[in-house]
Amino acid sequence: MVASKLLNGGSRVLKARLAEIGLPDFGMPEARPELPPSTYALRLDRLRERAERGGYDHLVVYADREHSAGLAYLTGFDPRFEEAVLVVGPTGVPAILVGNECREMAAQAPLAMRTVLFQDLSLPGQPRDRSAPLAEILADEGIRAGSRVGIVGWKTYARPEAIDAPSFLVDELRRLTGSGGAVENATGILIDAADGLRVVNEVEQLAALEYAACQTSDGVRRLLLGLKPGMTESEAVRLLNWNGMPLSCHLMLSAGERATLGLASPGDRPIRRGDRFTVAFGVWGALNCRAGFVVADEGELPAGIRDYVGRLVGPYFEAIAEWYGALHVGQTGGALYDIVERRLGDPFFGVALNPGHQIQLDEWVNSPISRGSRTELRSGMAFQVDVIPATGTEYFTTNIEDGVAIADGSLRDAFAAAYPAAWNRIVARRDFMNNTLGIELHPDVLPFSNIPAYLPPFLLRPDRAMTLAD
Repeated sequence: MVASKLLNGGSRVLKARLAEIGLPDFGMPEARPELPPSTYALRLDRLRERAERGGYDHLVVYADREHSAGLAYLTGFDPRFEEAVLVVGPTGVPAILVGNECREMAAQAPLAMRTVLFQDLSLPGQPRDRSAPLAEILADEGIRAGSRVGIVGWKTYARPEAIDAPSFLVDELRRLTGSGGAVENATGILIDAADGLRVVNEVEQLAALEYAACQTSDGVRRLLLGLKPGMTESEAVRLLNWNGMPLSCHLMLSAGERATLGLASPGDRPIRRGDRFTVAFGVWGALNCRAGFVVADEGELPAGIRDYVGRLVGPYFEAIAEWYGALHVGQTGGALYDIVERRLGDPFFGVALNPGHQIQLDEWVNSPISRGSRTELRSGMAFQVDVIPATGTEYFTTNIEDGVAIADGSLRDAFAAAYPAAWNRIVARRDFMNNTLGIELHPDVLPFSNIPAYLPPFLLRPDRAMTLAD
């Protein structure tokens, strides 16, 4: 059961085949790496440098429960139940506006902040009798007529005046700054795909991302090895063994016809032999996905799709292998896009989104990987190898989404010195990908997943996975 491949556009023909493969135990971290307060202080300094470069007197960072990654990156604090607003001036200790329930938590953040009670951030019906009006709070922070304010929310837009923070905040800022000032979207300072602060990670953050990837990939591994017909979706999801880390997206697991939706959460339906199946498990800093059929071999598939491996899985695996092989510091996003377009551009595969994107605390930060992108990938960037066929046919899909980072020699040396156990796991994963799966990696590539590029299409035989190795 094979599919032919040209390695990186060259002349050497390799073949993707299904083989019995022993998936090694790469080990698990003993403890989660914690970022020191000094890291947050340096991030605040870099934020102020970017604000000055952009001509802003103040930056206002908005966060809610769903979109808290920017605030958490800068301060180590993320709001629970409520929203929060960070006001950063050119000097001094920044102010964090919080509601009734987050004051104590914000005060314990690793970044020193002045907590300011603003009760309109509290839940509906809670007391609102002890905080000053928003206009007064913002004026006390130095925002006045003529000020230039950048708002950091979740996304950027084509027009700088398009801002995804709530109207009560944006309107008040515009009233205060007046016609002589400006209130603009400044989210790109954090998430610009080329040089946003959150897309280029420090060694400490990379270690935290590797820890997160261990948690999600070990969970998906446990699921792959333990999945049995007859268990319900809700029973299967327990195999992920979520450890309580904040989720970066809702947990997805579904079988049967619902699996085609991809985004569905688990229910109580029994998983049946022959079902389609998909799972995605993400926490802050990592996400892993796999998809396939709940069968032992192609003979259990409907007659019309028994070439599932040759028609879909093999070409897909070959594309991902070439994507990995082309990844390195200085590579352009457009080059990675072209690999997937050349290999999986046929409408049958249905690949519609960016073939890969940056990850940090949130699951999708941004993506430099698009048609014609000249953005060069930088040392310290972390990515999701997120290329999902949506065939819309009985072939369903296949998926091998894992996390990976790129690091130049000096960053690799720093990682190995500071986090030797994590580094040993990375080295072992590289060896497995190179020698067992036949995926040749540049030295810059740091696989974070404990199921690195491991793709078993028939989920009742998790010991049979795709490989390019002879």
